Amino acid sequence: MDIRYSTGKEPFKRMTTEELRKEFLITNIFRKNDVSAVYSHIDRIVTMGAYPVDEEVELTKHIDPMKDFGVDFFLQRRELGMINIGGEGKVAVDGEVYDLVQYDGLYIGSGAKDVRFSSVDPKRPAKFYMCSTPAHCHYPNKKIEYKTAKHVPAGSAKDSNLRTINQYIHPDVLETCQLSMGMTHLEPGSVWNTMPAHTHERRMEVYFYFDVPEDQVVFHFMGEPQETRHIVMHNDEAVINPSWSIHSGAGTTNYTFIWAMCGENRTYTDQDWIKTKDLR
Repeated sequence: MDIRYSTGKEPFKRMTTEELRKEFLITNIFRKNDVSAVYSHIDRIVTMGAYPVDEEVELTKHIDPMKDFGVDFFLQRRELGMINIGGEGKVAVDGEVYDLVQYDGLYIGSGAKDVRFSSVDPKRPAKFYMCSTPAHCHYPNKKIEYKTAKHVPAGSAKDSNLRTINQYIHPDVLETCQLSMGMTHLEPGSVWNTMPAHTHERRMEVYFYFDVPEDQVVFHFMGEPQETRHIVMHNDEAVINPSWSIHSGAGTTNYTFIWAMCGENRTYTDQDWIKTKDLR
């Protein structure tokens, strides 16, 4: 498990491209028949990926719960959310099996001891993108089918940001301790996400970009509104955004991204907006 430490505003201003990427960019998320995990000290979120091609894989394949988290099992004091972006797969939670087709999501409450992943067809394997956050109490496990997520149209073709915000693990859909998670899909011809930009001092956020063609990229903008930087993102890569940082992207084509938030509250509209003309 890779561990990332929290970087403050002042050091951020002096970081090189290489240093920014090493601290905030998450790559190699999906490895055949394996599970990846990156632990961030920013609100202690864990970003994970499971890619069971022709074998069943266990959630904590590379995690030692006592050594890494000081607990008896990984989800003893944590909750977990996921969205399947690949082919049809199965998630077994303490023996109960959930079938997830592409774009279905699953919330697993604290207390689950055994979580395993498998694919129905090795030729079109499932790809489970996941985020885990600390949890102070248990909420029931729940499958969120794509069709039952809350779909919120946003933006316009005129502003190059016509998109649909699909809310999965969200206060309007189900109860959790602090984790919120969803997927935003941009229409062809639209390239901007989260613009006008904003921050939310009480919550951090991780963005995971996918559906990005091999010869295209997304420029992810972060930093204080008057001190912005960018990280070039390729397909199936994620980026960690501190609460004081904007988080916005512009692609060389349209794309899809999954957002996950955690922090002091789950109020989706608790944002501090920045006028586009004020960005630097």
